[in-house]
Amino acid sequence: MTKNLGGPAQAFPRPGSEPIAIEVTRGPIVESRHAVDAAVVDAGGELVAAWGEVERPIYPRSALKPIQALPLLETGAADGFGLGAREIALACASHSGEPVHVDTVLAWLARLGLGEGALECGAHPPRQEQLFADLVRSGREPGPAHNNCSGKHSGMLSHAVHLGEAPAGYVGPGHPVQRRVADAIAGMCEVALDAAPMGVDGCSIPAYALPLRALGLGMARLANPDGLAPQRAAACRRIAEAMWREPYMVAGHRRACTAVLQAAPGRVLVKTGAEGVFVAGLAGRGLGLALKVRDGAGRGAAVALLALLEHLEALDSAARTALADVAAPAVTSVRGAVVGNLRAAPWRAWSGF
Repeated sequence: MTKNLGGPAQAFPRPGSEPIAIEVTRGPIVESRHAVDAAVVDAGGELVAAWGEVERPIYPRSALKPIQALPLLETGAADGFGLGAREIALACASHSGEPVHVDTVLAWLARLGLGEGALECGAHPPRQEQLFADLVRSGREPGPAHNNCSGKHSGMLSHAVHLGEAPAGYVGPGHPVQRRVADAIAGMCEVALDAAPMGVDGCSIPAYALPLRALGLGMARLANPDGLAPQRAAACRRIAEAMWREPYMVAGHRRACTAVLQAAPGRVLVKTGAEGVFVAGLAGRGLGLALKVRDGAGRGAAVALLALLEHLEALDSAARTALADVAAPAVTSVRGAVVGNLRAAPWRAWSGF
């Protein structure tokens, strides 16, 4: 493994068996600490650097969405239904259920000749409490379009309808939709999914467990697709460009994914996943990274991501300034007073897990 990645040695641990440590402070002491495993991989498949366990299978969850969206482009469905950057970005999204997200999903489904009931992702409330309260006051309930995965599901329905397949049951592992998605994951990440542990994701589609090394490879290739077959490379470029052009569709208000995509367009491609997963692809650098907070605490994932991006010198000074609150978010009291923060620990503190 290459140890000289560009960052200051005194601020970041050397690659090795110890995980990254994210500290949560309150007043003068560290109140909690999260261990984070992370891998940096190049587009050729070489493990450039690793911290902690990177060969143990983990569920990427929604971090895989940009790769899961590849069949939307490769089948011709995106062009067939006249989808633009907004819909393609939404196919990669874990959105917040804001009106712009929900309205775009419903309009997209209408293009397919389908209604909201065709979505098999289930319903959950918008991420923002105020939006949920607005729904309640209006006498409405959240629908499947509010689900953070509804854009991904609209994309899956699109290639089913485009290819003349029955949309019902598209979430099942045996449906042609999920077989195409699995093929995309296997090809981008170089994994044999027939031997991989498989669960069911929160939105009801198959969830495959991959090592962080493989997940990092998939992101390296997504952001640096020149070595891929022409059709796949073109699809990767369209997905990346859509996410950079429409970062708000990828997540939403005060979300880390949106903030990073806005701060580093054309350079850093990012996506979060449940249970403390985050991935990034560094365009022009040939690198991808994947991380997992061992205890699943999402609050540590974005902080670890920003620490890694800083270490890899992937952010310019303007981006670092714009992302300061993501890199070290405040811990506040109920009254809003700042009482601590989250931070990446100095490297000498990254042991003892």
